[in-house]
Amino acid sequence: MNKATRNYFLKIPGQTDNLEIIRDFVAGVAQRVGFDLEESNKIELAVDEACTNVIEHAYQHDESKDIDIAIKIDYNKFTVVVTDRGRSFKLEEVELPDMNSYLAELRVGGLGIYLMKTLMDEVDYKSKPGGKNEVTMVKYFLKKRHAKVK
Repeated sequence: MNKATRNYFLKIPGQTDNLEIIRDFVAGVAQRVGFDLEESNKIELAVDEACTNVIEHAYQHDESKDIDIAIKIDYNKFTVVVTDRGRSFKLEEVELPDMNSYLAELRVGGLGIYLMKTLMDEVDYKSKPGGKNEVTMVKYFLKKRHAKVK
């Protein structure tokens, strides 16, 4: 393994009571590797939303199933992979809310994927053989600068 790459892992029962432990784990690693409080809070919230979705939708509050959280840090990015063994879904079929309507109707909930995509630089979802689902979220240490094309 490259010395510049670090990995952290947490396996925890998929229970709402454990969300605080998950948040503390993710925020602690994010701050340890150099993210400021604002950026680590964004990462923490995105992971919290992913885990809440697992508990509510994939596991339907079946507390006997675990959530795996893997964090990989390399020279330019912080990657979090949340893995579950519950019901899968198709990310492309989830409609992102129109925030004006959402706020006007005073709705509650349903913003998990929207928040993940807003707070992180990249979000990807895969349903893998063997009943595993993975949400991969990436936050770059430095924002990518787009090269100007002449």
